[in-house]
Amino acid sequence: MEEVDVAEKVFAISEFITLLNIGLKRSRAKVIGEVCEMKTGPSGHIYFSLKDEKDGSVLSCIIWKSSYYVCGVRLAEGMKIIAQGSPQIYAPTGRLSFIAQTIQLAGEGELKKEYERLRKKLEMEGVFSLERKRPLPQYIERIGVITSMKGAVIADFSNNLKRFGFKVQIIDSRVEGQSAVQDLLTSLNTFKKKDIDALVIMRGGGSLESMMAFNNEILTREIAGFPVPVVAGIGHHKDQPLAAMAADISVSTPTAAAMLVSDSWQRAVLLLERYEQITVRRFEDIMEIKSNMQEFLRKSFSGFEALLLKVKQNLKQTEELMNANNPERQLRLGYSISLCGGKVVKSVQDAKIGSDLDIKVSDGTIYTKINKING
Repeated sequence: MEEVDVAEKVFAISEFITLLNIGLKRSRAKVIGEVCEMKTGPSGHIYFSLKDEKDGSVLSCIIWKSSYYVCGVRLAEGMKIIAQGSPQIYAPTGRLSFIAQTIQLAGEGELKKEYERLRKKLEMEGVFSLERKRPLPQYIERIGVITSMKGAVIADFSNNLKRFGFKVQIIDSRVEGQSAVQDLLTSLNTFKKKDIDALVIMRGGGSLESMMAFNNEILTREIAGFPVPVVAGIGHHKDQPLAAMAADISVSTPTAAAMLVSDSWQRAVLLLERYEQITVRRFEDIMEIKSNMQEFLRKSFSGFEALLLKVKQNLKQTEELMNANNPERQLRLGYSISLCGGKVVKSVQDAKIGSDLDIKVSDGTIYTKINKING
């Protein structure tokens, strides 16, 4: 394709302005100045001028209605601000304007004043009240995370979650300065449509200016009204960001945030370990009791066997004694037993003449009468 020599080409005015605007878009910058004129157009867009306090230079600026609403700063003449955006030529008039995407108060003193004003306002409305804060559900599984993927924050958070196998969805968002507000709001709206148990918003510490997004009124209200509990892991040195104050739970490090969302699982593991120890101890106690019972029974059975043997021996001795003293044994030796009237005759006095006398011998009984008694 033949290259076109731009210097030799003749442009229509609209074409040339389009070409200029392409180049001007690359001139994105932050400018600081004092608001010297301001008006609201019929469409709600804000038209204002910034004046350089050193030499009085003036730059015409525009911020679209939607961007102005999100920034949360209400412009007034005499206010010193920082605007971020890029220049653009408006073709119908040929006027160059700075199209501001974000605006913020300039100077830590002004930022501090605005922070205090907004904090008191939201506090009076109950946005930070403890009554509206929700506890984290027990044993959560699905976690949404909004943070910048560039820093060490997400690594610290993730390393402390690996043990429990959470299902984590992460949205990479800008978290630095006023320009991060739109990213954060978009991320919040995305997670509203997802099935999560809790949302974690994180960033490291920084200056009041770098924290501007987290002191934004719209973002703070969105966090306060989010459908599931929100954990803010936003580092800070002095003043706690308003977004963190509106969250259900606020911690200052990603590690603390990870420990918080995994706390119920950690306690469950400890509880299971405790029950396991109790179960093992009880099992050991039962086994010890069983062992003692077995030993007791073994000794008891041994004692019973010894007693039984002794009883057998006594019975045998008694039997031998009884056999030795059995009258019938004497009969077999030639002795006899005389009975008179059914009684054994031990003396002549036990017998009477004329009475029947039964004489028992080893192989039978002899029946006779008593005819004579010598005594």
